[in-house]
Amino acid sequence: MSPVGCEVDQVGTRLLVRLAGDLTLASAPRVRATLSRCLVDVPDALVVDLAKLRVAEPVALAVFRSVAWQAAVWPGTPLLLCAPEGEVARLLAGGGYGRLAVYPTVTAALSARPARRMPMVGDTVLPADGASRRARDLAEQACARWNLPALAAPAAMIAGELVTNAIVHARTMADLRLSLGRRHLVIAVRDGSADLPRVCDGPAGEPATGRGLRLVEAFARRWGILPAQGGKVVWAGVLLGQPRISAAAGRR
Repeated sequence: MSPVGCEVDQVGTRLLVRLAGDLTLASAPRVRATLSRCLVDVPDALVVDLAKLRVAEPVALAVFRSVAWQAAVWPGTPLLLCAPEGEVARLLAGGGYGRLAVYPTVTAALSARPARRMPMVGDTVLPADGASRRARDLAEQACARWNLPALAAPAAMIAGELVTNAIVHARTMADLRLSLGRRHLVIAVRDGSADLPRVCDGPAGEPATGRGLRLVEAFARRWGILPAQGGKVVWAGVLLGQPRISAAAGRR
């Protein structure tokens, strides 16, 4: 079996990923990592050409369902698969891998009407005193703009914790984005360190212990980490309509 090779090209506002080789349970994590990195720059769509992909283990096709779910939650980028007639197209049409968008050619996928972009606000936060306060302010402003008063406190708390965690560990500038999806308000922070944050217990007031991620985990419906060129993105999604928490919970 040959390993899966990945070629990534920018086509206008979309990214085209060509996969070639044998898809197995062992090679699926590399495919997922490659596609996840492509999401970081928020393309208009992520188009995946499967024409030269051979499926050695059909269950490994579930990797595309996983990536499509991640892309839908954050950053709201559609995953468009290109599978000409053959085994891969037949397997995907079987319906066992979720509701995936499958096109017969790359041209058809690249020509597909772009999805409505999620409303988004963002800012670059310097690694200095007041960074966490700036992140919380931006989250509160976004919730006010989108008429989400019940989410202002959890969003501010999550934004503050993610920015604090990025600055303490990465010691770089942090790009903060808040996006309004159909079901979630998503807070994402990109920093310049490839080191992954760890969730652990620690004393209050010490963000380096990872305690802040415990708070994020408690108030976010989902959260995760995406590798990026020269760093990473840590994101968290708050369910729209989530019960209100006190404003004090989002402040230190």
